[in-house]
Amino acid sequence: MSSVDSASAPSFRRLLPEPCGDVDVAAAYAYPQTRHRPWLRANMVASADGAAWGPSGRTVELSDRADRRMLVVLRGLADVVLAGAATARIEGYRPVRQREIFAKLREGRATTPPIAVVTRTLNIHPRLLADAPEESRTIVVTTESAPAERRRAAAEHAEVVVAGEESVDPEALIAALGARGLFRVLCEGGPHLLAELSAAGLVDELCLTVSPHLLGPAASRIVSGDTPSHTQDLELSHVLEAQGSLFLRYTRH
Repeated sequence: MSSVDSASAPSFRRLLPEPCGDVDVAAAYAYPQTRHRPWLRANMVASADGAAWGPSGRTVELSDRADRRMLVVLRGLADVVLAGAATARIEGYRPVRQREIFAKLREGRATTPPIAVVTRTLNIHPRLLADAPEESRTIVVTTESAPAERRRAAAEHAEVVVAGEESVDPEALIAALGARGLFRVLCEGGPHLLAELSAAGLVDELCLTVSPHLLGPAASRIVSGDTPSHTQDLELSHVLEAQGSLFLRYTRH
């Protein structure tokens, strides 16, 4: 059993809006009852000075036991975990592992949420495709211009969804997930995918872990890329704290 499932899992306290200790994280992050369209929740981590990854190019230097516990809970609540292909490669994504807490969080649903990977090249680790259980097959979201041979190879183990011609259209992407009954969407980045979703006005919620580290100017922000600058107002729903990290939940204003 993983340490994040054990009785010694980190304790979270709420700082805002009303301070209290030992928060039920699953209840605090319950999805709203909106079944007419997908609800897109983004979960990202950043250093205190705004870096989206550490010296290795990964988020491992920013994460701790509390952040990993939060990740497990948010995945357990979600119908699907959405990520860009670069993030999946860099962070070493594999199919979501079954956790003890999932039995409670996922009652009546597949035991684990599928991973949905957004990719134009279909450069995906084979295990992310082949190792997924049948009830939670990996979803590959790609384009009409993607190499046909790679699309056919991916379709042997995963569900392949075409959502655009030269690039994946964010609205078509989210609509495709909704058409499959995957309404509780958890986007784990990376920064380029989040920028595209945000620019399209599709981000309903941002869950941001602020890690107590300073990393300097080299790393990107949690939203970056070639997407034109845009503004979206957010409302702070709560602030939790555990082991020195802050967990901010924002919703669309």
